Amino acid sequence: MKGEHPYVKWAIRSIEAWIKEHIMIDPLKDEAPQELLKRKSGAFVSLHKLNGELRGCIGTYLPTKANLAEEIRDNAIAAATEDPRFTPLTQRELDEIEVSVDILSEPERISDVDQLDPRKYGVIVVSGFKRGLLLPDLPGVDTVEQQINIAKRKAGIFSGEKITIYRFTVERYH
Repeated sequence: MKGEHPYVKWAIRSIEAWIKEHIMIDPLKDEAPQELLKRKSGAFVSLHKLNGELRGCIGTYLPTKANLAEEIRDNAIAAATEDPRFTPLTQRELDEIEVSVDILSEPERISDVDQLDPRKYGVIVVSGFKRGLLLPDLPGVDTVEQQINIAKRKAGIFSGEKITIYRFTVERYH
């Protein structure tokens, strides 16, 4: 697995320990970056094949764990083994995967789509209990309309359904 940033290395260690040994590493004992132990935030972990093709992506838009180290660890393992679009990652594939970690800001509700920019902001669209999220600055997503439509499609929100839109920024690490 490939990635240079300490947050990415933590995600990689988490995935490799789970796939190779079926062990969930402990951030306090396994030397997670110290700043991750002091911080809480939503986080997404994305896995790509070396050719750039998506191989898994799972995350949380709000913190659900005691700290960001646990958030990244659990989302990294889930991206590798539980993304319903893909079969679980195998040990044989580990050397062919690049990992990125996105740390999300707290979502803020917007009143107008003019407040969006697909390069700068991710979006969350909500209609009743349906919720779809799309990270910012993704290849092939060049307009606000594309971004919203993809997020709506992910959530199963149909055209004409009333939606509430939130935006967020990310710290992206490769």
